[in-house]
This record gives sequence, C-alpha cells and structure tokens, in this order.
Amino acid sequence: MNLGLIACRHPLLALERARKREALLQATERELDAIVQATTRPTRRLTGQAAIALRGAKVRNRCKLGKHCQIAITETPLRYTRATQRLAADAALDGVYVVRTRVSGATLSPARTVGAYTSLAAVERAFRSLKTVDLYVRPIGHRLTERVRAHVFLCMVASYVEWHMRQVLAPLLCDDDDKAAGEARRASVVAPAQQSPRARRKTRTQRTDEGLPSQSFQTLLDDLATVTHNRIRFGASQTEATMLTTPTPLQQQAFDL
Repeated sequence: MNLGLIACRHPLLALERARKREALLQATERELDAIVQATTRPTRRLTGQAAIALRGAKVRNRCKLGKHCQIAITETPLRYTRATQRLAADAALDGVYVVRTRVSGATLSPARTVGAYTSLAAVERAFRSLKTVDLYVRPIGHRLTERVRAHVFLCMVASYVEWHMRQVLAPLLCDDDDKAAGEARRASVVAPAQQSPRARRKTRTQRTDEGLPSQSFQTLLDDLATVTHNRIRFGASQTEATMLTTPTPLQQQAFDL
C-alpha cells in the first residue's frame, strides 16, 4: 500500500515555536551568566575546570536548548556564544509538520488530507462533551458487562443526536452556520480558520439574522425546557383539558428548524 507524505507549514505554529525558542534561549543564557558571575566574583569564586564544567552540564541538562549554546570551559571565566548555524537550521523547520497517509493522492488530495487531520479537533471536542461537558458518561453505576455497554451505547446515541441538533439549530446558536463561506476566506488549508460574514455579524451584534438573541446550545435547551404540556382538571366535574405553553418567537423558530 502506498504511503503519502505531505509537508505543511503553519504560520502561527512557526511564530509560537520561534517565541518559545527565544524564551528558552534567554533562560539558558541567564543560567550561564550566573556561572560567569560565580567565576569572577571577588569572594567564594568558582574555580577549577571540573567544577565549572559540572555547573555548565547541569544548565545544559535542565535547559532544553543548551545544545544551541557553544560553551568554552577553561580555568578562566566561562565563555559562551549562540550556535548560530544550528539555530538557523532549527528555525528553518519552524511551523513545519508532516502528515502521512496510506491513501493514494488520486483518492485524497494533499489539501483534503491536511483538512482531515485538522478535523480531528472536532472528534476531541466530541469526546470532551461525552465525558465531562454535556453527557457525563461517568460515573457508570453498573457492574454487569451488558449494562455497562448499554450505558455507553446510549451516551453515544445521545452524542449523535446532539451533533444533529447543533447542525440544524446553528442559525440560532453562536456557532458559524455558514462554514463554506468561512473556508473560502482562508488562504490555504493550514491558514488560521476564518469566520464567515454571517458569523462575524452574529458575534458583533449578538443577534441572529431574524433579530433574535443568539444562544449557546445549553441556554437554548434551557429556554426550550420552559415549554410545558399541562393536563388540567376542573373541580368536581372531572372535566379535563390540555394546555400547552405558547412558544416564544425563539422557541417557535427552534421547533421549526
């Protein structure tokens, strides 16, 4: 089976990696400066090549970027410089990552491969919702194998239903309900995600296109929970009637969707 390797460069990852490398380099240099000061102070001076080398080795092991500093250890004060060539080679790979697939390029293009990889974030959000946010698969109050499996199965079905509800209720939610327009605004598949004009308008006004207040999924469910089905009995006549809550415009649109 053919293996496909796709190299991508993410600009935000490149900036973050460069920032973190510079911060770690500065932290390493502060540690080395402390050794330099220890070898030049007037009292209790750090002397001896072995002792200086031991302090330098501790810094290299503790600070992960000690390899990017060229350290000269002698009987005289410690000296160090940045390894510019090694730093340049490291910086050339900033933001670069490789995605490997067993699917041929004719079936899955490089852009779709990277898109499928980045879409794993949706799977991670689903697991988070299943475990802690909405459905709380744990604690499982069962011991028999079949009952545990049934419990997990029902939670999975509930997660599936919730996904469908979020799709159809997206016009009322704070979510972006025009993702195609947002994708069209991206320069490439590895560029930062962009909101669609409709989503940006909802974020700015906190209103839907119909002028209704935009909701989170949970607040919308809480609002729909106020709709009741009441069975009323009138006195001794035993006459009964059904009374339904009159939906608000927001609730009615949710039902229509």
